Amino acid sequence: MALIRCENVSIGYEGQTVVRDLSFQISAGDYLCIVGENGSGKSTLVKSLLGLKSVEKGRIIYGDGLRQNEIGYLPQQTDVQKDFPASVYEVVLSGRLNSRGLRPFYTAADRKQAWENMELLGIGDFAKHCFRDLSGGQRQRVLLARALCATRTLLLLDEPVTGLDPIVTAEFYQLIKKINRESGIAVVMVSHDIESAVQDASHILHLQETALFFGTAEDYRKSRVGRAFLSGETEPEQEGKTRETKGGGENV
Repeated sequence: MALIRCENVSIGYEGQTVVRDLSFQISAGDYLCIVGENGSGKSTLVKSLLGLKSVEKGRIIYGDGLRQNEIGYLPQQTDVQKDFPASVYEVVLSGRLNSRGLRPFYTAADRKQAWENMELLGIGDFAKHCFRDLSGGQRQRVLLARALCATRTLLLLDEPVTGLDPIVTAEFYQLIKKINRESGIAVVMVSHDIESAVQDASHILHLQETALFFGTAEDYRKSRVGRAFLSGETEPEQEGKTRETKGGGENV
């Protein structure tokens, strides 16, 4: 059973429909990268998957026991995040807030998970450091550890490497791939780095208002949409408004 299935979903933003008639699914263990030009609706879709934005039409169905508050989320970096006046440990532990429910305090299991995720991401030594004093790459590791504390099933990452240098970016991609392959946690990542997305992901959703392509990364490389986007040629929607979907061939 799919963790999330979108059926003919349309989503609006500031009075304008930015995602239209979108259908795709995310299964356990998938690594799905959502790609597309700026303004194509990628971040809007992520917010709808999280329940932060309602859909205008269609349905988002959660399966396999998944609940919206059990999805780990790493949003785009903001200045507010950078100035957060808390220790690394406090930030990571706060990822357990949703699972805490009505309990007034964190449990020993909550604290254990926070430490395990900090060790997994190589930030255990920074536990007492102030979050705002860290480098950009260190902050993203802290926020990824926080997101991991919120889930055992699915991570949503919205442009997680923006502003990071190439070496730190490569290290971060390796961490995400490790988490996906070793823990079995499904990953959905919005990315502008199409080459890395195709290299690491199992599936690609190419969004431009609707799905220009949804399927495996291997099939995306061979598709007309994928070849055009990877080579930096004319935007796919200008080449006959082609839509390619897994198992569905090409539909104009």
